[in-house]
Amino acid sequence: MDRRTVLHAATTSGLAAALPALHRPDASRRVTPAHVERLRARTARLRRLDMVLGGGDTYRVYLAEVQHTKHLLRSRSFTGESRRLLTGLLAEQAQQAGWAAFDGGRPGDATDLYEESRGYAREAGDDDLYGNSLAFLAYGAGDRRAAVTTAQDSCATITARTPATVRALLYERLAWASAVDGRAIGAERALDAARDALNGAPEGEPQPDWAAWVDHTELDIMTGRCWTELRRPLRAVPVLTRALGRYPDDNARDKALYLSWLARAYLTAGEVEEAAVTVGRAVDLAHGVASERPLQRIVPLIDDLRHHGDVPAVRGLMAHLAA
Repeated sequence: MDRRTVLHAATTSGLAAALPALHRPDASRRVTPAHVERLRARTARLRRLDMVLGGGDTYRVYLAEVQHTKHLLRSRSFTGESRRLLTGLLAEQAQQAGWAAFDGGRPGDATDLYEESRGYAREAGDDDLYGNSLAFLAYGAGDRRAAVTTAQDSCATITARTPATVRALLYERLAWASAVDGRAIGAERALDAARDALNGAPEGEPQPDWAAWVDHTELDIMTGRCWTELRRPLRAVPVLTRALGRYPDDNARDKALYLSWLARAYLTAGEVEEAAVTVGRAVDLAHGVASERPLQRIVPLIDDLRHHGDVPAVRGLMAHLAA
């Protein structure tokens, strides 16, 4: 799906109309586990939008899913385990909507949705989603120490039954919180635990769709981001360079973000030319994406590079931006 084609369709007829074959499955007055699974499959399809669109475009779509599921829980009767399953799905949907809110510059809405998700996950008895709600809260927390504590609480939900990608995701978020708080040893230990989780995944182990994007490439990128935050560019640059070489440009928002950490690592190392070139790539990828986060990362980098106006690569970048 081409990102700019979808954006053009969305501006003319609305995003929902621009998405093919995503009508909600019909439900009778009684919701069955089979109906919940069809809704879960729809949620998984909609999640793919996050790969090509920013939260500014997807927030209302994901929030509408949350509201629809709440309506079902209020207005329908249920068979078997369908109510518990639907409540777990609501926790998953609230996390996705919260992520879009965070990405689209609505941090307050994001926190509210993560807190809602935590309550739904507890009600559904879903430890994995409960742990992930805490990881989301830690990721967006403004208080660095509180973020580490919340991330540690999320990792405390891990059991022998926790899927490998979920374990890795929770440890990644703990590593990030630790790095932002300047805790190098804690960050490295958490990254090692995440890598052990992925390396030790039993063959054929089912992984939840909401954590399926966690792989060794993503872990390498998080590793580089952590070392950048800890001002260790000699560790950050090689791992980020290798990982981003494998990372597709189609995931424009995320790659722009990840390139911003590579650029910051170059600047920390005094490699101004490489930083300027990398920022230019990030700017091009971020163009047209309805996400606040790339700009939040790129603008400070540009400001720092302005102090190196005598460097040809920086002059080229500024000319490119002006154009």
